[in-house]
Amino acid sequence: KQWYQRRVRGFIDRDGDDCTVNAHVGESLMKTAHRYDIDLEGACDGTIACCTCHLVVHPEWYDKIGSEPCEDELDMLDMAYGLTDTSRLGCQVIVKPELEGMVVRIPPYEPQYT
Repeated sequence: KQWYQRRVRGFIDRDGDDCTVNAHVGESLMKTAHRYDIDLEGACDGTIACCTCHLVVHPEWYDKIGSEPCEDELDMLDMAYGLTDTSRLGCQVIVKPELEGMVVRIPPYEPQYT
């Protein structure tokens, strides 16, 4: 199987640092982040059972994702710290050619229990 790569312009991490990556078409942004050792947890491994892969999509890219969050994703996002109108779970955003150049930000982490 041939992997087609698309350059995602940047994951902006919790410290504000920018990391440009090559994402495989058909791969989730969570898996892309893991391949590049970007600090995006993904505790449930993409089963929509947590919100640890919460990303904030740059507004100009949000509609280009092409799919609205499903009810399960919306339920998990309700528990995410730093929720915005363009929040998505990284496990649910699948890379496609139209997303080349996309920018996403990893929101600051706020522990739920102290």
